[in-house]
Amino acid sequence: MAGGIKNTAAIITANYMDRCLHCPTRIQVSSLGESTHFIRKQASIVQDGRERIRAMGTFVRPSQIDFPSDYDGVPEDVAPWDRCIKVPSMPGYSLFDQVDLRLDPEYAGWMEGNLAQRSVMKGWVRFKDPRAVDLEALTLFADSFPPCVLARHGLVAWVPTIEYSVNIRELPSSDRLKGIFTTRFISSGLVEEDGELWDENGRLVALSRQIAKFHPQ
Repeated sequence: MAGGIKNTAAIITANYMDRCLHCPTRIQVSSLGESTHFIRKQASIVQDGRERIRAMGTFVRPSQIDFPSDYDGVPEDVAPWDRCIKVPSMPGYSLFDQVDLRLDPEYAGWMEGNLAQRSVMKGWVRFKDPRAVDLEALTLFADSFPPCVLARHGLVAWVPTIEYSVNIRELPSSDRLKGIFTTRFISSGLVEEDGELWDENGRLVALSRQIAKFHPQ
């Protein structure tokens, strides 16, 4: 990385308190304090006089220390890029106009009514216009895969996010990332989703967790 910086890490958590609107938006940012190793910030999205989302971020100060990595296990296998199924652009939903997301065919059958045995979404993600993947992009990519429960249950439920947290461990060395997202429990109308993002050199770059409602239609 430029300037000899070895690591960049952050922990960002957002609480979704109300549905966002297509209207003028104000983002309020405040500092929660700084220390030798961390910078903490808070941000709120306000629309029509109501706070819609509140987020808090803990950012690790960049360092030239080369910290060791020790993974207890390896990521699940994911089908190669050219065998994965591309998620098409959708009217009124601009994400896939910018992001090239491809799903492992074993867990993409829900789009045609063929359900899997597990609530898993995995595949590959990158920008359509190639560019380096920075901290902001990792935050986006960790939230770009469809809900895991669709793989096993199909389009039977509304799955809006209540809380989203992403733990960025380091910036990737490739612009294409492997994503693996898994749900194990549905109860009390809630569902969790645990995610991993890996670069093409086998480095873990981010972990995520979402808590969402599971309301059958």
